[in-house]
Amino acid sequence: MSLLLQASGITKLFPGTLALDNVQLDVARGEIHAVVGENGAGKSTLMKILAGVHTADSGQIIFDGEPIAPSSPRDALERGIAIVYQELSLVPPLTVAENIYPGRLPTGPLGFVRYGQLFRQAEEVLRSLDLNVDPRALVSELSIAKQQLVEIAKALSFDTKLLILDEPTSALTEREVEILFSLLRRLAQQGVGILYISHKLDEIFKLSDRVTVLRDGKYVGTVKTAEVRADDIIRMMVGRELGHMFPEKSRVEKQPLLEVRNLRLPGQTAANSFTLHAGEVIGFAGLIGSGRTELARAIFGADGVESGEILLNGQPVTIGSPQEAIRHQIGYLPEDRKAAGLFLDMSVKLNIESANRAAVTSGPYISPRKERALAEQYIEQLNINTSGVEQEVRRLSGGNQQKTLVAKWLAIQPKVFIVDEPTRGVDVGAKSEIHHLLRRLADAGVAVMMISSELPEILGMSDRVLVMHEGAIVAELAAEAASEEIIMQYASGQQPALAR
Repeated sequence: MSLLLQASGITKLFPGTLALDNVQLDVARGEIHAVVGENGAGKSTLMKILAGVHTADSGQIIFDGEPIAPSSPRDALERGIAIVYQELSLVPPLTVAENIYPGRLPTGPLGFVRYGQLFRQAEEVLRSLDLNVDPRALVSELSIAKQQLVEIAKALSFDTKLLILDEPTSALTEREVEILFSLLRRLAQQGVGILYISHKLDEIFKLSDRVTVLRDGKYVGTVKTAEVRADDIIRMMVGRELGHMFPEKSRVEKQPLLEVRNLRLPGQTAANSFTLHAGEVIGFAGLIGSGRTELARAIFGADGVESGEILLNGQPVTIGSPQEAIRHQIGYLPEDRKAAGLFLDMSVKLNIESANRAAVTSGPYISPRKERALAEQYIEQLNINTSGVEQEVRRLSGGNQQKTLVAKWLAIQPKVFIVDEPTRGVDVGAKSEIHHLLRRLADAGVAVMMISSELPEILGMSDRVLVMHEGAIVAELAAEAASEEIIMQYASGQQPALAR
């Protein structure tokens, strides 16, 4: 095995936090090497040191046979190390070619861009990766999957030897994931080393050659993927037996709480109806673009409706805004916690109270005592790992940000809790905690509407499964009758053989 990268003794201290403590990692040429760990394990810090974003306090990095200490992302790129982050850094109004060569556009003597040369260069890079993308197309016109591929093309335009990918499939469909995996395998065959960060263990086992596990900023071990099971990786990540990922489902008869009747959204022909019972977790499955999120936002009052009605406890209600939904004790945890759920520059305390300021006021004034008590209650209840109630949410790990968002909605004491991709981008330990929390809420009488693109999560959590296709609910399945194959057939617009 010819090693491309050897990192040893990597230590990084931030104010008040030892992010990395004597960590090691090596990557062979042509290897796909996964790096896993719970949120806060140090994965991103290690990758940013390799990519020149941070500088290690101690330790050594040998890359391509030479000691290096990248001083900036540009320095790392010129050495052949490129990183693609979960949040893409493309400029939507510009062309694909302009995004592949930012700051490196070919120009003439007078400083004008030579677009013909630019498009030819970009086309060569795209062709070398076997990517069917027009270099003249605007990035804003591309799907998220193609934008991801353009981001990789940009990284590889620097003659990259080591490609680092951080949660690259978080917004991709299964088909798009396969396209990405096919590209990564081709790159590995060409000798490119790939570091792959993901919380999705099924991806790790499908794609990687070896796995390195970090925990609490320390190196736990490196194993060959083919020689271990998922339970072994989970045990290394969390340092304990995790127990059942999904809690036991309720078997009690439940009363209708939320009824949606013939609800039709603007621009759609389908009118959807369903009933959500108190104490029930109902899973909404479907491909990206199937209309699940749009339906949830309409129920929450974030988007308008064309026709239909919503009933709570048998009584018709009008929900024209999120504020009205909150008054009816309906909470909505959105798919994108950073863009639509949290106030990143504000404290944990202010985020938790943001949907229910009445809980922290005395008369017309906010009570600091009530603020702190409310925040501390949910920090303890949800096991949010924070330095205190005043810590900025942006300083938390992804899993703890998600728990803070859950706390915000628990503070309104919801009767109906709509959760859209509740465990996206969180580690396996936090996933298990969120799953058990949702079931505890249901056991306490809350009606939970859960949207998820992860079919094991849908099957493991749902008392019933509703499948959507092109804006319409096309199937309702009892938990015991649902399977990944049947759900995917309905979600793709097909009729399973047993249903014909």
